[in-house]
Amino acid sequence: SVAEYLEKQRQYCEYSDHLLTSSRKFCLDHRTESSHSCPQAGAWARRKAAQLQNASPLPPKPSILTHEKQCSSPSCKTLIDTPLVTGVHCEKCNRSYCLKHRFTYDHDCANLTPLGARPKGESQREKGLAALDKLRAWGASKKAALPKAAVSKSKAQAAAQLQELATLKRTAKGDAKLAPEKRIYLYVEASAETITAKIPKGTFFYSTDYSVGRVLDLAAKSLQVSNVNNQGNGEEEKLRVFHVEGGRLLDFGEKLGLSVSTGNTIVLLRGVGAEMAKTPAKTG
Repeated sequence: SVAEYLEKQRQYCEYSDHLLTSSRKFCLDHRTESSHSCPQAGAWARRKAAQLQNASPLPPKPSILTHEKQCSSPSCKTLIDTPLVTGVHCEKCNRSYCLKHRFTYDHDCANLTPLGARPKGESQREKGLAALDKLRAWGASKKAALPKAAVSKSKAQAAAQLQELATLKRTAKGDAKLAPEKRIYLYVEASAETITAKIPKGTFFYSTDYSVGRVLDLAAKSLQVSNVNNQGNGEEEKLRVFHVEGGRLLDFGEKLGLSVSTGNTIVLLRGVGAEMAKTPAKTG
């Protein structure tokens, strides 16, 4: 009969589809708490909310903004040492790589300088001192080529020197406001061994009252040489002024008019050291 059929449907309803807040099972039509008048209505929602509240927050997904470790291969942007991607440390070059670049031939290990190792070749100081020795030898040979005081100059030599001096004064650049009697005209160069200058040499004039340090700043700016003397860097990065005719490095505090003369040559050197800025001892 219809009544027996409905009773069987009601009994079956208790064994189909389940609801977590009750130990009984219901069909789709009676699965909600309100449709079968559940005595524990809301318990499942409260239990789920408590679980979410007590659960520890999931760590954020690693990104380039939140994760510092990245594959050391220049062309690779893969983040390493993450839950999904492990990193492989190369003992030869002392760098870490992703799995794709973990082998030495994959990241050109043979041509890399190991991190923390001293680079091969001469240091900046050694290059600077080598350049200083060359310049001193050049200055000595230039001084030796000058005629002795006791020997009078020929008219041709005197005329050539006057012409050279006139050319120097005509082509030299400087502060036009300087009085002519205060000017010293110099040849200024940047040593190729120690610095890369966009303009390797030039002719300039400065005031006799300028300190050597001020002349260095002006010359470096004119020759477009990197000058980090005022940034507190190490001695190997500092520029110094070498006076060719005097055969020595000039101290920053020296007055230009007391150290050099018009027609002299000064050279900008890097990394030669403060202890070299003194007059060398005369040898018999």
